[in-house]
Amino acid sequence: MEGTKQQFLTKREREIFDLLIKNKTTKQIADELFISEKTVRNHISNVIQKLSVTSRTQAIVELIKMNELKL
Repeated sequence: MEGTKQQFLTKREREIFDLLIKNKTTKQIADELFISEKTVRNHISNVIQKLSVTSRTQAIVELIKMNELKL
């Protein structure tokens, strides 16, 4: 199944983490994506749980290692 790699992150999770690595705050991300700060935090929490890590920073490191995010 070449070229059909299953993505770990949803489209929205990817958008949020792409903004996080650009040093955006939760409020800035919410404003930019037209969603609430709570929704941003929920997406971040979901990714933290999926990765079995304890922080946003750890999640970013793991996602980079998995080639899910690029700096």
